[in-house]
Amino acid sequence: MEPKTLSSERLVLRPFVPSDEDELYAAARDPDVQRWTLVPSPYEREHAHTYVNETVPNGWRDGTAFAFAVRLGAEGPLVAAVGVHIHTVESTEIGYWAVKEHRGRGYMTEAVLAVARWAFTELGIGRLEWRAEVGNAGSRAVAEKAGFQVEGILRAGIIHRGTNRDCWVGALLPSDLGLTPALPYLPAPVD
Repeated sequence: MEPKTLSSERLVLRPFVPSDEDELYAAARDPDVQRWTLVPSPYEREHAHTYVNETVPNGWRDGTAFAFAVRLGAEGPLVAAVGVHIHTVESTEIGYWAVKEHRGRGYMTEAVLAVARWAFTELGIGRLEWRAEVGNAGSRAVAEKAGFQVEGILRAGIIHRGTNRDCWVGALLPSDLGLTPALPYLPAPVD
């Protein structure tokens, strides 16, 4: 798939490019990003270099992973990262983290909603799944503000630093955002 740039009220979201390497490197070294996400720890310069030069372009080309650098305006600072990963036809997952200096301003929720709308309309997915290790209250707050329905806890649902960990799981459907799904949805009957 050709790389795509998205925009929202305050943000520009575009695929990571080589010129993002320095900002990515600085942001991903934050202990909170390393604690709650799957970025390598310790995060080395080579990780940022490989990510912007190989991982991101390959994901877009293969149609399996779509990573966005989230900026405050076209030329503004990096405020967050959002990625969509297609595991199978039925399993598409969103992941995200915010730069420490830009947390608590609503940028993450705004970016997640922009990427979710794009994934539903451009990729045609029927369900966008969110997972976060139990205890990651910031990620859960963003997911809930974006409209994800928390569905429960998956025991050993995440592997983090070589350890199986329990995680919250939630989902967002096109209809949750007022969009028409690519396929009809037949929910289970309510008892």
